[in-house]
Amino acid sequence: MSIEDDNKAIVGQWFTNFWGKTCDLGIVDELAAPDMLLQYSLHEPRRGRDDIKAFMTDFRKAFPDLNFWGAADLIAEGDYVVGRWEGGGTHTGPAFGDFLAGSLPANTGRTMKFTGTTVLKLKDGKILEEIGLDDGVTALQQLGLIRAA
Repeated sequence: MSIEDDNKAIVGQWFTNFWGKTCDLGIVDELAAPDMLLQYSLHEPRRGRDDIKAFMTDFRKAFPDLNFWGAADLIAEGDYVVGRWEGGGTHTGPAFGDFLAGSLPANTGRTMKFTGTTVLKLKDGKILEEIGLDDGVTALQQLGLIRAA
């Protein structure tokens, strides 16, 4: 297998086990570099395994049905893998204050569904960076944190 194939397999496992319907936080220790950067436009950047685990724990408490899935084949070149995805969830849990645009009180019942593209950088079988560009405006409108024009 090529390095690209190896990296796509790692990212596929990450997407399934970290972002998928059921999150296994053990995947963070297995696949993330100790100082991994996780950055999306909706949230403050997260760095390091513990910070990334805390982010996902809080996100899934607030959105218990949170789920993201691939919307296209992964593309790999050297140390980089790019993936397109769809996902979302319904806010039926505790208050959630991690959005840069504002906070949600507990149990709003609002559902978000949006799309994005993510670029991951890997080295020696570990994910160094996950930087995503998402349709956060759609998610924030659906959650009532910003008004539609």
